[in-house]
Amino acid sequence: MSNIRLATGHRTPGASLAAALAVLAPVAASANGGAAPDPAAADKSAFTLFNPTPRGLMREMSTDRPDTTESAFTVDAGHIQVELSLADFTYDRRNNDRQTRRTLAVAPMLLKVGLLNNVDLQLGLAPYTSHSTTDHALGTSGAVDGFVDTVVRLKVNLWGNDAFWEGGTALAVMPYVTFPTASDGLGAGAMEGGVIVPFAAALPGGFDLGAMVQFDLARSAADDRYVVDLIHTVTMGHELIGDLAGYVEYAGFANLSHDEGYRGYFDAGLTYALTRDVQLDAGVRVGLTRAADDVGLFLGASVRF
Repeated sequence: MSNIRLATGHRTPGASLAAALAVLAPVAASANGGAAPDPAAADKSAFTLFNPTPRGLMREMSTDRPDTTESAFTVDAGHIQVELSLADFTYDRRNNDRQTRRTLAVAPMLLKVGLLNNVDLQLGLAPYTSHSTTDHALGTSGAVDGFVDTVVRLKVNLWGNDAFWEGGTALAVMPYVTFPTASDGLGAGAMEGGVIVPFAAALPGGFDLGAMVQFDLARSAADDRYVVDLIHTVTMGHELIGDLAGYVEYAGFANLSHDEGYRGYFDAGLTYALTRDVQLDAGVRVGLTRAADDVGLFLGASVRF
């Protein structure tokens, strides 16, 4: 997720042009006897997948990457957004299993399409993942690679989708289902699901706060039953220089059946807006508990059409 929506003070080439047009629009509107459209005040309920939102009324781009916290904002109706991790590498050695684990995911992506003004449909795919394990106690090693499970999600914004920058908050709910499409050794081997509730708030001083609670119905580590996992996160973002912004985040993963240890992470990263519809990102995850992976590095990009 990225709650760093750079509408306030951010000036990409497209945003600079928009600012110039905004200055001229009242003059033109007065000459034509009408008022300039205000994206935050406009009634956008009539826009759908087949009746797309005009570009002049679209929200600032908001993504569910690069941090763990999902965005509370949806993709505008009739538009598509692709969020891609070019590479995501995870390393773990400090664990109770005396194992070294390495995972490299290449081009995992989230494809989104706006169905209504406050609803979007998402498809999560990961075409190639390589996972290797070295067991130091047994002196053995092994590796698996291939496709991983496919995720389908539906995000519904409950409030704050368009009026967020007037101050205040935004909230969404996102149920999802995971289908067992993974290669052997890379997935759960069964359907899983859950619900995600992301929250956003505009804070004084140009800071953006994001938080999330997620409940997962997942297979146990022994694959003998379903268990409930709780994910809880909080993230803080701010513009740094021009089109560059940064964030810090805490993310915790708790198995409520106590089959696995608590995993806590500190994340930090940067986002750079090339244009109003293209964003680059990079960051690092650092494990804070023994059950968590030691470190993760990632690089990605998001594009809106």
